[in-house]
Amino acid sequence: MTTIENLAGVPSAGELSILANELFPDLTEGVYGVPETDIPVASVPEADVSQGITYAATEEAIPGFNVNETVPSSEEFDWEHPFAYGGGDPYFQSVEEVSAPEAEFLPGIADMPSLTTDNSTSYAPAVMSQTQAKEHDRKIDAPTSLGGDSVKQSKIEGERSTSRNDSIRIGSKTLAQIRDDFPILKEQINGHQLVWLDNGATTQRPQAVIDRLKYYYEHENSNVHRGAHTLAAKSTDAYEDARDTVRDFIGAPSSEEIVFVRGTTEGINLVANAYVKPLLEPGDEIIVSILEHHANIVPWQLVAQATGAVIKVIPCDETGQLILHEYEKLFTPKTKFVSVTHVSNVLGTVTPIEEIIAIAHRHGVRILVDGAQSVAHIPVNVSALDVDFFVFSGHKIFAPTGIGAVYGKKELLEAAQPYHGGGNMIADVTFERTIYNPAPNKFEAGTGSIADAVGLGEALKYLSSI
Repeated sequence: MTTIENLAGVPSAGELSILANELFPDLTEGVYGVPETDIPVASVPEADVSQGITYAATEEAIPGFNVNETVPSSEEFDWEHPFAYGGGDPYFQSVEEVSAPEAEFLPGIADMPSLTTDNSTSYAPAVMSQTQAKEHDRKIDAPTSLGGDSVKQSKIEGERSTSRNDSIRIGSKTLAQIRDDFPILKEQINGHQLVWLDNGATTQRPQAVIDRLKYYYEHENSNVHRGAHTLAAKSTDAYEDARDTVRDFIGAPSSEEIVFVRGTTEGINLVANAYVKPLLEPGDEIIVSILEHHANIVPWQLVAQATGAVIKVIPCDETGQLILHEYEKLFTPKTKFVSVTHVSNVLGTVTPIEEIIAIAHRHGVRILVDGAQSVAHIPVNVSALDVDFFVFSGHKIFAPTGIGAVYGKKELLEAAQPYHGGGNMIADVTFERTIYNPAPNKFEAGTGSIADAVGLGEALKYLSSI
């Protein structure tokens, strides 16, 4: 048993950690650190506490300890309340202030402003490379929703009942007919006909989409919006027809509100950087939920790190449902944006998105909905939802990879800055000035995934036909 008397002189951070873990065995975190399952944003290397270091903590976690005071000398130290950080979110570590001679070991943290928490924990995230993380011996091994837990595989044996597949109807087709629409399902895997259950990661493509891509490359292939010849006109028509199809499928008022992107990830990054980032000042807040995919966490971390903004997280209960009254408590005058999933990619939770949107708007805050997992399964009408931004990927709705769409209200897309610069997004370029096109073209720099956009349109038509 380590005791205070065993510690000679001023204890090191490591000695304090041993002491705290033995004195407080029920606490999941030790002194000056976070568990290995946490994102490495608040770890501090060995340090002499007599040098005076301000650490992130909360008064609720350590009764009687003022987190804004500098660590006292060993003679002044309150040994009844060592720095044992208890509780907190299992995926993140809150940071209020870090200032130490070892600040160079914490890229992205030392220069961040002090944070104050009101109704919940706020996060000033540090986003670093693997090399930087290894330099201070940190590992990221978060639960599955943040990428880390291995996926347990189960083996289900049985035989396919043709008669049952012939009798089950999904919309206008039987299950057997739908299977026949997907040529890859005729593949034999280990001597058995393929059964595809990984649609949460990506979907397979029906023959209609494959045929449409083939026809495009055989009869329509050209660049769009910049040629006067016949193929350019045919390619542009096919591309814009796909945009119209997306508009109709999600109930958008105008095709000018549909931006083609590579997928949900790029769509969220576009909104984060083109619309939200210019609005942020140090201490401003972005709200996400605990159910988010990496693609709806990391872009906001990067934006927060660049601007000094902080991230707040909507908690969920033991059944995986978001706690709406806790969500409403997160809003303050500094809340600038909300970004929430429609359906969780891990739990399958269908969030009460109408209420989530309404609460955000009641506080005068714009909101993005990640529809990557919902749009193939739940009818979506962005006009009825009154959502500000809605993003989804084609490859999760039977379309090719490398294509997706962003819906944004017209006035918001007009207010947003171009995300990339280049051809197609410009109206006129000189060395003295450049004039860019209005939305959606101002967000589609360069030659896009034209054929894949056409394939997306065909996939939506296929799904609508069932």
